[in-house]
Amino acid sequence: MTYDKSELLYEGKAKKIFSVQGDDQVIWQEFKDSFTAFNGEKKATMAGKGVINQKIASLIFFFFSDQGIPSHWVKDQGEDSMVTKKLSMIDLEVVVRNILAGSTAKKFNILEGTALGEPLVEFYYKKDELGDPFISDDQALMLKVVRAPEDLLTLKKLALQVNQVLKKLFHQAQIDLVDFKLEFGYDREGNILLGDEISPDSCRLWDQQTKEKMDKDRFRRDLGQVLEKYQEVLDRLTNQ
Repeated sequence: MTYDKSELLYEGKAKKIFSVQGDDQVIWQEFKDSFTAFNGEKKATMAGKGVINQKIASLIFFFFSDQGIPSHWVKDQGEDSMVTKKLSMIDLEVVVRNILAGSTAKKFNILEGTALGEPLVEFYYKKDELGDPFISDDQALMLKVVRAPEDLLTLKKLALQVNQVLKKLFHQAQIDLVDFKLEFGYDREGNILLGDEISPDSCRLWDQQTKEKMDKDRFRRDLGQVLEKYQEVLDRLTNQ
């Protein structure tokens, strides 16, 4: 099926969202070359970043379709875009942690790199103006971010399913999946689908042997070789 990009609906930090001519059930997502961190306080543009992230996200969504994980992905469009199902997004970031790192390690004064016995699933209220704060299940229900209480259980179940599949995929590429952020939404029938993207922007990824960072922390922490490591992630996933 052929899709034609139409009017710009929204521009976020990492993507531009367009309508699709003659089809109001899908949208066109164009991946940008921009980097942001610390709620937009740190910004940069690196040519080629959008293409790399689109390819990684597309590869993962395609892999998920074979694993029975429902997502919004429909079709790739060119090198930096994809057509996806139009979702009513849930105002939650669902974070899964396998290894403690970053702010969570600091929060509990636990050494970064400490492996968890079981994956930790957390909810964050997706509001930039509030700094995307951590919220409990009861607070999520108070804010009516989901349509029914059981939807929170569905989000956790799907997040753990994604984690199990994603850990295996990255393990085969000699990469540790430290933690990652997911976003979900409702389709027209009320089903919860995985949305947004999965890429080094939304995951912490460490080389299995050296523990070298291969994700957005390279930008956050001024480690250099940001795009080189993103490309290496893509190459490893493609060539395994």
